Amino acid sequence: MEFHQLKYVCAIADTGSFSRAAERCRVAQPSLSQQVQKLEKDLGARLFDRLGRSVRLTEAGKAFLPHARSILHQMEAARSGVEGKRTDVRGSVAVGVIPTIAPYLMPQHVATFSKKYPEARLRISEEMTPVLVESLRNLSIDVAVLALPLRHKEFQIFPLRTEPLYAVLPKEHPKASAKTVTLKELREEQFVMLRDGHCFRDLSLAACTRAKVNPRIAFESGQFSSLLGMVAAGVGVSLVPEMAIDRSARCSYLRLSDSQALRTIVAAVMKGRSFNRVQQAFLDLLCGARNGSARS
Repeated sequence: MEFHQLKYVCAIADTGSFSRAAERCRVAQPSLSQQVQKLEKDLGARLFDRLGRSVRLTEAGKAFLPHARSILHQMEAARSGVEGKRTDVRGSVAVGVIPTIAPYLMPQHVATFSKKYPEARLRISEEMTPVLVESLRNLSIDVAVLALPLRHKEFQIFPLRTEPLYAVLPKEHPKASAKTVTLKELREEQFVMLRDGHCFRDLSLAACTRAKVNPRIAFESGQFSSLLGMVAAGVGVSLVPEMAIDRSARCSYLRLSDSQALRTIVAAVMKGRSFNRVQQAFLDLLCGARNGSARS
């Protein structure tokens, strides 16, 4: 028994004619008749009496017709339900972001999204990279915004932006008026850095390793704002990504003269998973901020 066969039976019952049923179903009459005959054979009973040009339901046909209509109705309801979920703007999206990105990148995106989709439920969580990776795997979040490297083949990656690293010096530092600086020039300085576990700390230490500098770390924190405060107070120098530059802090920002001193921010999702309209819309918003398009 096939779906289109049920449609043909209902159309014949409604129109009282094989030819008119064929027109309604937009199929050739011989094909329609053949499919009805096949169904009757499968059921072991005639559904219609062909009386010249007229068609009449048999007793078996009368018993079968309500069930056929019910199945067609349920199929249509299922299709409508799927379509409704696909286009529903009242769905939810859960996004995870690392702390060194969240306060700089997310506020504007959240405001734009909430204005465009006021009925959507948006949940933003701020966690370290390992937590976000596990949350993507167990589907407790839909999208993660973090920094490369990300060595997990089960994720699909969408680059969002690449930004340079800057050295942060006190305003009174002898090199504060320069535009660029090398880490070798800062090798005698004390450093204030993000604590272990932050991927930006690893990026900073990698830049120091390339410059053959072993930084003397005087202070560690989980926030760039705390580092800038320490630099302004003369405790040491630091490194920050471009988005963390705060011109209101009493610091000078010098771009590192290192072509590899870059941070690439990406959105990551599980490969092969399907998104509702709201989830897809948020991913499109993130990606569109860079290149005006997103995945289909």
